[in-house]
Amino acid sequence: MSNATPALVLASSSRSRRALLDRLQLPYQCSSPDIDETPQKGETPHQLVHRLALSKANAVADHFNDHLIIGSDQVAVFEGDILGKPHTIERAELNLRRFSGQRVTFLTGLALLDTRHQSHRVHVEPFEVVFRQLSGEEISRYVNKEQPLDSAGSFRMEGLGIALFERLEGRDPNALMGLPLIALCNMLRQAGLDPLGANLHQGD
Repeated sequence: MSNATPALVLASSSRSRRALLDRLQLPYQCSSPDIDETPQKGETPHQLVHRLALSKANAVADHFNDHLIIGSDQVAVFEGDILGKPHTIERAELNLRRFSGQRVTFLTGLALLDTRHQSHRVHVEPFEVVFRQLSGEEISRYVNKEQPLDSAGSFRMEGLGIALFERLEGRDPNALMGLPLIALCNMLRQAGLDPLGANLHQGD
């Protein structure tokens, strides 16, 4: 990697986000942010994921002053409710019972903070999921098998969660797993880090 290529940091401890970022074959470090994810009064879902994605990147910025830092956050939006991580089996099952046969919107906030120039870019990627009609037994079996307690929407699309859906609608299915890679590639190119850059993989 040349000196002109900025170093990359993922502000997350999420295994799924790491797996997604690995697909770009770029060297990076991970740093876990510690922020309050509680929605603010009157905050829209779009505003919430925008703020939290940037807050996660900013939360680790003091340790990386010559880097590009990726922050991301996701919520599900259904019947006017903002749904984050369920944290409990009971809440996960309740969410999936509500979603059965319904369309649910997911919003993923993506931030790229450039600490070299004290600048940032933020993008919010929408994605919609149409759930099958799910029986209580299917829901219980799924939640107990996969324990999707730290996933917005109470499922993991990269695993057995795909069996819950009738169809998916959106530009980038990676967004549903927590990191919109199409938007991220665009941001990285704008910041001078092209995943297909000729200088990135020399010596591999």
